[in-house]
Amino acid sequence: MSKARHPGKVCAPEPAPGCGDTLAALPLPALFERLKTTPRGLESDEARRRLRDGGANELPRHAVSPWRLLLGHLWGPIAWMIELAALLSALVADWSDLGLILLLLAANAGVGFWEEYKAGNEIAALEAQLAREARVVRDGRWTLVPSRELVPGDVIRLRIGDIVPADARLLDGGPVEIDQSPLTGESLPVERDRGGAVLSGSILRRGEADALVHATGASTTFARTARLAEAEPPPSHFQQAVLKIGDYLILVALLLITLVLVVALFRGHGMVETLRFALVLCVASIPVAMPTVLSVTLAVGAERLARRRAVVTRLAAIEELAGIDILCSDKTGTLTQNRLSLGTPFCVPPCTTEHLLRCAALASRAEDGDPIDAAVLEAPGAGTAAAGMRIEAFRGFDPVRKRTEATAVDAAGNHLRVSKGAPQVLLAMAVETGEVRKAVDQAVEAFAARGFRSLAVAAAEGDGCWRMLGVLPLFDPPREDSRATLEQLRQLGITTKLISGDQVAITREMARQLGLGSAILPAEALETSTAAPRIPSLFAPGERIERSDGFAQVLPEHKYRIVELLQHRGHLVGMTGDGVNDAPALKRADAGIAVSGASDAARSAADIVLLSPGLGVVVSAIRESRRIFQRMHHYAVYRIAETLRVLVFMTVSILVFDFYPLSALMIVLLALLNDGAILSIAYDRTHWSPRPVRWQMPVVLGVATMLGLAGVVASFGLLYLAERGFGQPREFIQTLLYLKLSVAGHLTVFVARTEGPFWSVRPALPLLLAVVGTQLVATVLAVYGILMAPIGWGWALLVWGYSLLWFLVEDRVKLLGYELFGRRPTLLRRHGRGRRGPG
Repeated sequence: MSKARHPGKVCAPEPAPGCGDTLAALPLPALFERLKTTPRGLESDEARRRLRDGGANELPRHAVSPWRLLLGHLWGPIAWMIELAALLSALVADWSDLGLILLLLAANAGVGFWEEYKAGNEIAALEAQLAREARVVRDGRWTLVPSRELVPGDVIRLRIGDIVPADARLLDGGPVEIDQSPLTGESLPVERDRGGAVLSGSILRRGEADALVHATGASTTFARTARLAEAEPPPSHFQQAVLKIGDYLILVALLLITLVLVVALFRGHGMVETLRFALVLCVASIPVAMPTVLSVTLAVGAERLARRRAVVTRLAAIEELAGIDILCSDKTGTLTQNRLSLGTPFCVPPCTTEHLLRCAALASRAEDGDPIDAAVLEAPGAGTAAAGMRIEAFRGFDPVRKRTEATAVDAAGNHLRVSKGAPQVLLAMAVETGEVRKAVDQAVEAFAARGFRSLAVAAAEGDGCWRMLGVLPLFDPPREDSRATLEQLRQLGITTKLISGDQVAITREMARQLGLGSAILPAEALETSTAAPRIPSLFAPGERIERSDGFAQVLPEHKYRIVELLQHRGHLVGMTGDGVNDAPALKRADAGIAVSGASDAARSAADIVLLSPGLGVVVSAIRESRRIFQRMHHYAVYRIAETLRVLVFMTVSILVFDFYPLSALMIVLLALLNDGAILSIAYDRTHWSPRPVRWQMPVVLGVATMLGLAGVVASFGLLYLAERGFGQPREFIQTLLYLKLSVAGHLTVFVARTEGPFWSVRPALPLLLAVVGTQLVATVLAVYGILMAPIGWGWALLVWGYSLLWFLVEDRVKLLGYELFGRRPTLLRRHGRGRRGPG
């Protein structure tokens, strides 16, 4: 139930803006009163009532019917064109054409449906991260209940290793340390004491405490993350490009078909005959195989990316990856090693670095699995620190004492007490001069300014007084390859922005070490209103976002909004991440990349999943995606040119000469042979661009139109030569024109596959063999008159020579087209290592 319908009742698990934030800030006495509960929890009857009224403590599910997904792929410009052709086939009772058209329609819809249907459910993956059971007080007794049955007002018990099952406020038993990295991305645990807020999905690392549940289900911070991940991303640029191509071809086809129908009826042709002619034109105008060819090109590219340890979960993301110009990178675990390491320590004279590390190692224990202990013990020289020493007593770290302590005995029986922990705690128990205290404080402040956590070390001989030995700086170091990888991305025209849940100082220092710059904005600086700090509705202008090198203290909502704002500024944005907190931004980004070791939620929301650590594989993936984009671009130019060539030629022939240059069967043969062979373009050799690439539809449509019209001129030249020059009958001319359109059409592939001269990039062997093979079949059909009138080898060789001559002319037309439409051709690079490859 909503809060408005039950005044004074607890916040329900329906999205209530500001509700969770308000309760998280209330003093505990007021919170108990607001939730109408006590430290002894709820009665079972009351808990059942709240569960019935407010709903279960789980994420809402929104299942999409597979039938709805399938029908969605039967709706769109190209699908409409295919369906129109099917309708015309049925009207004229052309059942063979109808069957073929319906088969192509089913194939196109099936490819798109299967790609979408096999995608994971992000909400299910997010829910899998939640706790399954919780210890709760019911009827005054502690009991275990499924976490989905928790309600606001319950008192729960949290222990080390527990996943917090709902948003809650700590009661007795603290302080504790909470790992919020799955939600906020912070690399280090945060400390919470009585009254502190703990978020659903975070993990208890130290201590144990009771907590008062104040938000469950869809009202939790975790649920806000889920709702962001659930939002549908905008259509990909690949989808938009296909739609624009379809719109263009539909417009041209409708104009020409309408013109032909009007003229045919005016000439007194029968209705059935007129509809049959319209069917021929409709079939000629439909790029029926375009979605399939583009999907196969992407699928082959996905296989190549998989060999580079990058698994693609959404094919269209390959094209998006080729165009990204900004990469928003999560810090922890992506650019850093996600483990603590020691920096250069500060030593209190006369202590040496070796002695400082030795004492710190004696105060550590590997079997505890503590990340700080692990960092100390992994430091150079620390592994032999305990040589000759026997640990007589050890007391581990707890959040109250804030230090560890050990008593070691050497071979001579001398006792040494050592301790490591919070600097203020060790200074308080040590006997030091004012100068030493001041030096230690200055060292701690200097480390903090660089984003390091300070760990003090002290020692005492026997029962003597404690003396400060020095301070160890702790930080999450960058991966060895991170800086070089970011430089490679910069050379590819991609700006990297660091996004972190850590403090500003930590983020700024990491950005400095990675060479990203120091313009780091805290999350609150992005907000223009403090009314709802967790869900900002208004951000600083997009220009400020663009100029920043990174962002600190961000929540999932901030990451999502940063990506969204950059997209609104016209950027194609990539996002890397590994945790639940990254899932919404990963799904919103044009190319969401889940790094190695990512959570199920991040993998499900991402478009690409990396199997190798670090971002090095991203560089390879971007280069490969740009090669794939070039293949798609080249095919689009070819397909549009061919469609216009056949459609315009047939329309003008019908209108001017009252002659149908191709039969419906010839049109079908052209589609089967040409589009079947052109699938091999997925294996073609291309170059990757050194800059981000995008669909430039004026260029694509302009160059393709010029090539198409050049082909029309060539076809009419052959028609004039055969009819007026040699007086051949029209059935003979139809076969002649079929062979010319088939041969010249596939030669156009070699024109369209480069932006420079056709020889600038050598074609791949599979493409070359496919073209030669299909055109030999077409030649044999024409020569021996299979399904058409025979023309003999002499005329066939004439057609081949004529087509090769026009091939050279069309190549010059293409170069002119790129010049006219403002895009310089990408010529073969003779320098620049790695800029070319077999693809």
